[in-house]
Parts: sequence; C-alpha cells; structure tokens
Amino acid sequence: MEHEKIERINELARKKKTVGLTEKELEEQTALRQEYLRGFRENMEAVLQNTVIQHPDGTRTPLQKKPRH
Repeated sequence: MEHEKIERINELARKKKTVGLTEKELEEQTALRQEYLRGFRENMEAVLQNTVIQHPDGTRTPLQKKPRH
C-alpha cells in the first residue's frame, strides 16, 4: 500500500476522534482499511509460506496450513 494512503488512513482516524467524519469520509476510511488489511494478509501469507521448522535432528519441515472447519 502506498505511503499516501496510509497517511490518509491516519488523517481520517485523527479527524474521527476530534470533529467526526462525514458519510463520504466514513466510506473512504472503510475502503482504505479493507485495502490495507487485504495487503497485510497477503504479505503475512507469503511470510508464512516461506517459514520452515528446523528439528533437533537437522530436518526442516515447512509450516502446514491448519484445515478450516
């Protein structure tokens, strides 16, 4: 996510605490937060896919994704 968008998220959060947001600003804030979270989750997924567990005997096992119930 671009630095400008993160700054805008922070700006809207500060404004919400002080004077409140208009309906349009609330929609913008929601959309920006969703975009940020989507990017964060994608990045975390990539990190976890490249993570391995090294056992005491030296063998390495990639992390396994937990099955969803």
